[in-house]
Amino acid sequence: MHRYKRQSMEKKELRVFHSDPLDYHSILDALRGCCALFYSFELPSDHSTYDEFMGELEVRAAHNVLEACAQTDTIEKVVFTSSATAVVWREHDDSRTSDVDERNWSDVNFCKKFKLWHGLSKTIAEKMAWALAMDREVNMVSINAGLLMYPDLSIKGPYLLGAAEMSKDGVLVTVDLDFLVDAHICIFEDISSYGRYLCFNGIINCNDDVVKLAKMLLPSSPSQDMFDDDSVHQQRISNVKLRKLMVDFESRLQMTSDDE
Repeated sequence: MHRYKRQSMEKKELRVFHSDPLDYHSILDALRGCCALFYSFELPSDHSTYDEFMGELEVRAAHNVLEACAQTDTIEKVVFTSSATAVVWREHDDSRTSDVDERNWSDVNFCKKFKLWHGLSKTIAEKMAWALAMDREVNMVSINAGLLMYPDLSIKGPYLLGAAEMSKDGVLVTVDLDFLVDAHICIFEDISSYGRYLCFNGIINCNDDVVKLAKMLLPSSPSQDMFDDDSVHQQRISNVKLRKLMVDFESRLQMTSDDE
């Protein structure tokens, strides 16, 4: 959990505090004097995998964080990092009828049926956060991020459960760290940001993409011949809302810079 505290224009500083999201009072202490919160849930050290009970833990954490923000007068905005897995999971008959964007929610019953625990946890936690934010009048914006691409990415990553199905449905999306960071900064700084934003800058929907991902995940590098699916699956997920916000934000920054 990251907090953001404004300093003078001459000296801006980001301070990072470690706080237990399951300890409400520790969150209140960390938020004191802050103008914004960047929130992202991490698995506890004693529970390293997602299962059917993780959703309860993630909901408790999100509830504590949003309630603490509501009780902190200086908080102006909460940037709540969720996941694209809270968006993409639906019955196949429904999922092929239209493209997916930030207006969609994963089907909780579908996630339970196929034991998609990551999607289930992210969906119920984000829905609860939105309900509490609206009830407590907290200015919250959520980022539904794709699979984060980083060197230590593991095939055991909870996001990857159901990856083959997501790829075939054209909704297996990835995000580079730099793009994810830029999106967070833009959404925080831009006063026009609102609601949910799907955040990704890559999609895995063809054989070449699958091979590249497999080389990152598997100890031995797979060959092209290991994958016999040469088809390219149509992309059916959109991040137009975020792209437009980031372009408009950069344009306004450039105009401000030119005026100085």
